Amino acid sequence: MSLRTSLGSYKAPLSKSLLLVPSAISILLTLLFQHYQKFFAYNLQAIKEDFQIWRLVCGRAICLDLKDTFCSSLLIYNFRIFERRYGSRKFSSFLLGAWMLSALFDLLLVEITQYVFGITISSLPSGFLGPVFALFVPFYCSIPRVQVTQVLGHFSITNKTLVYILGLQLLTSGSYIWILALSGLISGICYNSSILKVHRILCVPSWVAKLFSWTLEPIFSSAEPTNEVRVGMGATVDIQRQQRMELLDRQIMMSQVAQMRRQRQQQGGMINWNRLFPPLRHRQNANYQDHRPSDQDTPPPTEVSEEQVARLMEMGFSRGDALEALRASNNDLNVATNFLLQH
Repeated sequence: MSLRTSLGSYKAPLSKSLLLVPSAISILLTLLFQHYQKFFAYNLQAIKEDFQIWRLVCGRAICLDLKDTFCSSLLIYNFRIFERRYGSRKFSSFLLGAWMLSALFDLLLVEITQYVFGITISSLPSGFLGPVFALFVPFYCSIPRVQVTQVLGHFSITNKTLVYILGLQLLTSGSYIWILALSGLISGICYNSSILKVHRILCVPSWVAKLFSWTLEPIFSSAEPTNEVRVGMGATVDIQRQQRMELLDRQIMMSQVAQMRRQRQQQGGMINWNRLFPPLRHRQNANYQDHRPSDQDTPPPTEVSEEQVARLMEMGFSRGDALEALRASNNDLNVATNFLLQH
């Protein structure tokens, strides 16, 4: 098995299934079963007038345009980093919530367009496009921006540029696809909002997640790659592009952690966790004080989940740094990851 194949789908069975199954169905509908395409058309007129509610499911699952299939598949491949970071259940909950919310916003935006501009829209592009555009919200907010090179000395090319170009290509592939893009972005913002608490309502039940892990996950999961070689950023643009496709999530994290460790080694000290987590840690580091605190002043150590430690280690962090970050952040995986990346 090649490094691209094994690493591409490792720890991301849901992303792999979304990459393979809809693409295969789309190709079959385009090449062999054209007479069945009408069942997957996102026909708004049939939904509103004939009450064909099932079209909200079929019309928003499979792309009927191969260009949309190609672009959305590449975006899902790049967004698999979220399934690796947060787990399949949380990732599927985000997709489910964004998919349901974007259906509501699709109809709402169509009515607003007709009321304001007098444009009647009877159908929209088909496919799993709303959740794909919704994933740009966490991608923009949580993925660090690392500069790869510069064009003409002024325009920066980062590790996120290719993904944004793919999104722009998908946005310009149809006349009314901007409605799907806007509804997807609004859905992603609503689902990520800590005020609306949508993620507590629209989520995948635990029994459904367990059923998926027992039945479908063995089909789409991949074995852990054994021939993985951790490398830094390539010296040329071609090498950098290839690494972004194969090691997008690990590359960013490892480069920042390596730089941090070199700085600490030059200073002759370890990571100053008291500086990173001043409001969270009360235990003083022995490297920065002359005496050790008494047993009465030292709070009991926080229990750390081995599963979260394993996730941080998969991102490229050492076990010691992962344990310290999780203890200091009170077992909050997101906070621990962000601080490890930023420092």
